[in-house]
Amino acid sequence: MNSRRDSTDGPEDVDATFAEIVAGLAREGVGKTWPDDEAEPEDEAEPVKPSRPEGRRTVATADEDQDDDPDDHFVPPEPPPLPALRAGTIAALALVLLGLVLLLFPGLFGLSSRIGTPLALAVLCSGVGWLVLRIRNNPPPDSGWDDGAVL
Repeated sequence: MNSRRDSTDGPEDVDATFAEIVAGLAREGVGKTWPDDEAEPEDEAEPVKPSRPEGRRTVATADEDQDDDPDDHFVPPEPPPLPALRAGTIAALALVLLGLVLLLFPGLFGLSSRIGTPLALAVLCSGVGWLVLRIRNNPPPDSGWDDGAVL
């Protein structure tokens, strides 16, 4: 039978072949400089800040205005108030609420569930449809002429 050493599929000594490959790469200069191999300068000079011409203001970078306070963090501004609901929106929401009450408690209106359920579904669908139809598809009035890409 053929032994592993007599096989022509691979090299006879894998370790020797690997050492030859690594030595060839080292001769070509691959892998010689690693970040750990570089000597760190012991005496680091402070970087020179470019001078700004008079009359110009520059924005402070993150390094310049950072404090060393660990408790200091970003505090977002207050969100804008919600817009006031218009009369049509209030009426549509009232229809949805009426439909839910009619669906859950038809006895409050003196109806049986056989008549109250289809009526409640019709009222619910009307309210939701009215809300959907009130969705604006045009840009806000203060958006200007450039409204970006509109698909």
